Formats: sequence, structure tokens, C-alpha cells
Amino acid sequence: MKILHTADWHLGKKLDHYTRIEEQIEVLDEMVSIAEEHAVDIVLVAGDLFDTFHPSTEAVDLFYKTLKRLTKNGKRPVIAIAGNHDSPSFIDAPDPLARECGIFLIGYPQTKVLPITLEDFKITRSEVGFIELKLHSYDYPFRLIHTPYANELRLKQYFGEEKDKGLNQVLASHWGQLAHDFCDSNGVNVLMTHLYMNSRGAALLDEPEGEKPLKIGNADLVFADAIPQAIQYTALGHLHAYNNIGSDEKPVVYSSSILPYSFSEAGQEKFVNIVELEPNQPISQTAIRLRSGKKLARKSFTKIEDAVNWLSSNPDVLVELTIESSTYLTAEERKMLYQNHDGIVYLIPKVQNDIIAPNVTQTINLDQDIRDLFRDYFKSKHQQEPNSELMQLFDEINRLD
Repeated sequence: MKILHTADWHLGKKLDHYTRIEEQIEVLDEMVSIAEEHAVDIVLVAGDLFDTFHPSTEAVDLFYKTLKRLTKNGKRPVIAIAGNHDSPSFIDAPDPLARECGIFLIGYPQTKVLPITLEDFKITRSEVGFIELKLHSYDYPFRLIHTPYANELRLKQYFGEEKDKGLNQVLASHWGQLAHDFCDSNGVNVLMTHLYMNSRGAALLDEPEGEKPLKIGNADLVFADAIPQAIQYTALGHLHAYNNIGSDEKPVVYSSSILPYSFSEAGQEKFVNIVELEPNQPISQTAIRLRSGKKLARKSFTKIEDAVNWLSSNPDVLVELTIESSTYLTAEERKMLYQNHDGIVYLIPKVQNDIIAPNVTQTINLDQDIRDLFRDYFKSKHQQEPNSELMQLFDEINRLD
């Protein structure tokens, strides 16, 4: 049985003022092609389907159209859970209609998916946090323990645990009971969740720049050893870089986001994961690199000419551009940079602080000419001389007075 695992679509997300919707359309087209090329049987989407609780009409339209294509008009089950960027109620709302098309949308951790029989598969068992599917083309079932994002308070409320237990204990107990009751070796057993998870004792994994953090104190840590032994593969969402924090025998995988969504992800490759499973057998997995969408670049230059040359040679990237110099950029220099590239998201002037040593207080002579007084004041605040353009502007304002 082949599964396609993807996560962190963040549909509708912008990079500052740059919309990414066209890139998202391209990369989801590519994902549909990958699902067809590899003849996958089930698609799992591990949260952060949208970037906000109230996504744009454009983002919602892209989401539903993509799920319909992935499900092959009801022939292939697609299961998607809410992430921390998603509104659980918004994700749950269309499920009664979506499930008739083979799409199962799960917003809350306590969800019990109702049984249904479609032409190519059916739900044979369902409990809170668990679903079993029987595909007509296989003589063994697919079992999924599903936990959409929820904070510690909400999970304890749903599962009725004692308040002094940490999130790791709550989930280990809940998942363990489900695995004990339903996940024997006669089927394939998978867990899907949207949480910050790591291996116990391993270095902490960086959360994406600009991402809503999930790891806030030790109470929110979830360790991979909470995953029941019966689980053959764990599909994670939240962290945007591909990472297997489990083992080759029992992978615990962040499949990555579909696009780089912040400049901390510059140069980072993005993937979907294809997983092949059989009951009580070693699994096989292949990370398929996504090629669509623009690359992000963080570049720094000391000369405007070098920056212009690089920008001209790399027209199809979105760039965070830093210019290091002894003076602020002039309006003409800014114009030159923007005219050579329409993908400059951030332009950061970085002034070399070699005029006044840091932490040294400078005394300003208040009896001097107002022009020299302004120059000294500027130097005291910015550790550099005002450039000629700024001094010209000061002179014009001074003349108006």
C-alpha cells in the first residue's frame, strides 16, 4: 500500500507583500502529478492547510480543488488534519459533504469520523482519534491514529487527563490505548499529528522563522518514544524542513512545507514523502523533491555594482538583500536596485559602524552652527556621517524655516 505524506501547505500565505498563490498552484499541480505517477493509494495532509484562521476565497478554492484532484473523484482517500494555523471549526465544517467525495477533514483531536462506504473503499471502524479504512484492492486494512493540533489545555480537556500530566504523557496514554485496541499486525498502522515532536535527548529542532511556536516550555515537548510500537510510520506536520527523527525501520517524518515560507528557509529543499507499507513488514520510503515555486535567497554585498550584477543574473528568486556600506543608501541607489529586480522582498541597509566606537558617549557642542549641530547629532544616533543627499534635504528644510 502506497501513501503520500505532505504537510504545511499554508495556502494564502504571503512573504511580506508578495503573494505566493501562483507558486502554490504550481506546486500542488506537481503534487497531483506525483500522486498519479507513483500510483499512491492514500494521501495524508498533516496540518497547516491554510496560513490563517480566516483564509481568502482564493486559498479555499485552491484547497478544495486540489483535494478533489488528489482523491481522483472519490477513488483515493485523502485525510487532512488541522494544524496550529488552521481553525478547527473551519476545517470540520465541509466534512459531511467532502466525505462523500472520499475526503476526510479532521479539525479537533476528539473527532470520531462517521463510517461510510464508497465505490473503492469504506470506513470499517472508527473511534475518537482513530479510523480504519478497507481499500477494495487490498486484503488488509489501513489504520490511522490521528491527532490534529491542540494545545496542552485543550488535549487534557478532550481526553480527561489529570492536570499535572504533561502533554507527552497525555498523548502517550491516548495513542497507546488506541494502538492496543485496534492496531494489530494484520493491517498497516500509521499515526498522523501536527505537533512539535523530537527524539528524547536530541538537540532541539528549530521552528520556522515567523511560525507560531508550539514548543513553549517543557510541558509542550512531545517525544518520539510516545509513539506506540505498533505504529509503522508517523506523519508529522509543523516543522518546514524534511526530517526523519525516527529510524529507517520506523520513520517519524516531517515531510516539509511545500514552499520556503521565510528567509530562514533559503536554500532549503522541499519534499513529499512516498511510503510503502505491508502488515508486519519493513517499510520503504522515498522523499520526492518538489521543483515548483521560486527559490529564496539571502544575499549581502558591499558594492552596489556587485548587487546589481547578481540580481540581473538571478531574476526568478525572491531575495532578502543586505547592502553593507559606510553611508545610508541614496534614493538613486535604491531605485537602481529595484529596477534590476522585481523580487526584492527586503532591502536592508547595514551601516558599518566605524565612525564612533560602540558604547562610547560623544559630547555635542551646542554652540556650533545648526548644520554642524545636525551632523553631530546624526553621528551620535547612527554612528555614521549623514550622506550628501540627507544634508541637502536638511538644508532645504532649514531654508523653509
